Amino acid sequence: MRTVVIGGGTNGMGRALTLERAKRGDRVVVLGRNRQRGESLAGGLVEFLPVDLSSVAETRLAIDEISARCEVVDALALFANAVAPERIETAEGLERTFALYYLSRYLLSFGLAPALERSSSPVIVNVAGVGVTRGSVNWDDPQLTGRYSMVRAQLQAGRANDLLGVGFAARAGSRARYVLYHPGFTRSGDRSALPRVLRGLLAVTAAVAAQPVEKAIGPIQHFVEDPPSEPLIAVDRGRRLPLTLPTLDPAEAERLMDLTEEILAAARS
Repeated sequence: MRTVVIGGGTNGMGRALTLERAKRGDRVVVLGRNRQRGESLAGGLVEFLPVDLSSVAETRLAIDEISARCEVVDALALFANAVAPERIETAEGLERTFALYYLSRYLLSFGLAPALERSSSPVIVNVAGVGVTRGSVNWDDPQLTGRYSMVRAQLQAGRANDLLGVGFAARAGSRARYVLYHPGFTRSGDRSALPRVLRGLLAVTAAVAAQPVEKAIGPIQHFVEDPPSEPLIAVDRGRRLPLTLPTLDPAEAERLMDLTEEILAAARS
């Protein structure tokens, strides 16, 4: 029996992976904010841990709780994200997209590294947009206080997740394999915050062009059951990417790791 921790596991791809891993006999710990959805999953091999992953403090408490419950974590799958048409600042003074989509994944990756280290074949799967070349980290204003847009926030956090994989492989000193995975357009994600017209357009487009979540999680199942031999791989819609891509630059990753520690140290509690 594996122990699988799923960040953002109450909806979309995360929920689908939760159900499939439990069906295959794994113990699954689901992290998410929506209690109704989480509690509907809980029972049997599935445990629900309510947590707002946009909160640094709550994410750290969740890491402590998982570490207390689970001596070994075999796989960590990271899905948490939510679009925000307007800039939202968390109680800790952080732009929410950056906090949820990137910082929570940084904290979970490094925070659960000791439990992953006790597994015979540990793996972390970070589901984001590797292979996308648009967007960059706004080094002078990562909280986007000066110029915010939903797309800009999503692209910045996606780029940060690319660099997180590189930084983890370089810094963590862990046997855990890190997989950066871009599934492509999938019928997944919470679009409730979007304007009604945009929600409608996306729903129509998804019905025609998007893949079902069951197909999108197929490669993740493989990564969990048979982690790669390399410390880091990047996969964009089934295609292995070279780690020499400019978007996976080691120097940029080092810079982001340092910046992230500064941000976390300064975050208001």
